[in-house]
Amino acid sequence: MQAAVSKNMVESLSVPTFRVGYLVITDALDAFHDTVKPKGVSVTMTALLAKAAAMAHVQHLQAVKMARASRTTVTLTLQWQWQSMLDLYLLSKKWKELVVKARAKQLQPHEYNSGTFTVSNLGMFGVDRFDAILPPGHGAIMAVGASKPTVLADKDGFFSVKNKMLVNVTADNRIVYGADLAAFLQTFARIVENPESLKL
Repeated sequence: MQAAVSKNMVESLSVPTFRVGYLVITDALDAFHDTVKPKGVSVTMTALLAKAAAMAHVQHLQAVKMARASRTTVTLTLQWQWQSMLDLYLLSKKWKELVVKARAKQLQPHEYNSGTFTVSNLGMFGVDRFDAILPPGHGAIMAVGASKPTVLADKDGFFSVKNKMLVNVTADNRIVYGADLAAFLQTFARIVENPESLKL
């Protein structure tokens, strides 16, 4: 496994990449996660973020260039359209099945080697921010940090405390334009900050 990681890291050095960071308010997503957890199916925060990313991709034709074959890998490969429309609980169930297979080293090649967009979530370890290394053949990788209380000022100068997480995306500059990635991240943030659509 370490040899494969090292090989990917060396291959990634030949790709011209750029990075974009975006702060996302997560109060609504945190509350939404609390409401969907007790339904008998473990809905992880990573599954919610993956669905939000898929929904954002569907709304941006230019951003689909990031997913050359219109697919996403969130360690595991799922089609954008399918993932974005899939019921949240069914998505979480499928996700869990694939994670179990991955841990048992039973994944088939088509389940892990055709992804072109990755969500890497280290937030559960308390990591504030990190830059993920772009896997070979991928258009972009999203690095998600922990959600932390942050003091914010509104346009009228009033202060409040809100939970925010930093999302850093590393992208292949040959196939992803900065403006397209920024628009995608705005839509992603809007979905995360108004997460009711994730139930659909």
